[in-house]
Amino acid sequence: MKPERPLAVVNSVAPIRICDNGCWTDTWFAGHGQVFNIAVYPYAEVQIAVRRGGEAADRVVLHPENFGDAYPVRHHAAPWGPHPLLEAALAYMKVPGDLRLEVTIHSEAPAGAGTGTSAAVTVALVGALDALTPGRLTAHEAAAAAQRVETEMLHRQCGIQDQLASAYGGINYIEMFAYPHASVSPVLVPDPVWWELERRLVLVYLGRSHDSSALHETVIRSLEDTGPDSPALAALRRSAADARDALSAGDFEALGRAMRAATEGQGRLHPALVGTEARRVIEIAREHGALGWKVNGAGGEGGSLTLLCDEDASRQRALVREVERDSPAFRRVPVRLSRHGLRVWRQDFEG
Repeated sequence: MKPERPLAVVNSVAPIRICDNGCWTDTWFAGHGQVFNIAVYPYAEVQIAVRRGGEAADRVVLHPENFGDAYPVRHHAAPWGPHPLLEAALAYMKVPGDLRLEVTIHSEAPAGAGTGTSAAVTVALVGALDALTPGRLTAHEAAAAAQRVETEMLHRQCGIQDQLASAYGGINYIEMFAYPHASVSPVLVPDPVWWELERRLVLVYLGRSHDSSALHETVIRSLEDTGPDSPALAALRRSAADARDALSAGDFEALGRAMRAATEGQGRLHPALVGTEARRVIEIAREHGALGWKVNGAGGEGGSLTLLCDEDASRQRALVREVERDSPAFRRVPVRLSRHGLRVWRQDFEG
C-alpha cells in the first residue's frame, strides 16, 4: 500500500562548530566572555512529515536515525523518554494540537566529539518546528531557545556559543556581556583567506565520546570560587580576540598561536581537560609542522581536536596518515566551512 502523502514536509539543517577559542567563558559562572569559533559541515539535519491530527498517543513520532529507533513521544515534561534533549525541544516549541508529525533527525558528525553536535541538532529541530506556527524566529532567537531547552528544561551545564555558531554559521566572534546575553560579529575575510583556512584545517576524532562530566563539575566548582575575573578565564578570553584579529589579517601563524594558547589555557583550568589522546595527536602534529591545535569544546578524555596545518599540502596529508596509523581509534572527519547557519524550508502538498 502506498504510504499516506503528508500535507507538508519541513526540512532544516544547522552546522556544527570547531576551533572554539575562549570556550568556558560563555558560561554562567564566567559571567562574561569572548569566543571565536568556526561553523562547518557536516550538518545536523531534521525532516518533519506533517499530517492531519491523530491519536494523542502517537501524534509525534520521533526517529533519531543515528540510533536506529523510532517511537511515539508520550512525555511533555520530565521524566523524559530515550532522547530527553529532542523531547524537551518538542515540548518547548508547543507542536500544534491538530497536526501529526514524524520527526527524523540525522547527523554525520560523531557523537560526543565536542563539536557542538547536540546544539546543532537542537537548533535545527527548533527551526523546523518554528515553521509549523505563525511568525519566524531570528537566528539569535532560535539559538536562545535551543540553549534554554538544555538549561531550563533539562538543567544541564551549557554555555551559549554552540547554539549561536549553529544558528549564524560562518566564522564568528561572540561577546557575552552578561550571561546569557551576547552579540555576534561575523569575522569577514576575502575568499582566498576563506579557501586557504578551509584547506588547512583538519578535524581529528579521537575515537570515543567525551567522558568528562565529573571532571567538568570539578572545574566549575573551582571557577565558582575564583569568580569571573579568574586569570585562567581572562587568558581564554584573550585567545578568542587574538584568533579573530589573526584571521582578519590573514595571518595563519598568529591564528595557530592563538589556538595553542587556548588549548594551553584549558590545560591551566585542569590538566585533564587536554586528554591523553589529544596530547598524542598534538605531538604528531607538532612533528609535521602544524601551526596550531585546539581541543574542541570543554575538553577531557576523548572528543576531538582541530589542527591548523602550514602551507605544505603534502605535509598535511602525511600528518593525517601518521595520526590514523598511530591508533585505529583516530580518524579524520572531513569538514568544509559553512557560510550559512540554520536554514529551514517547507514544501506544502495540500492547501
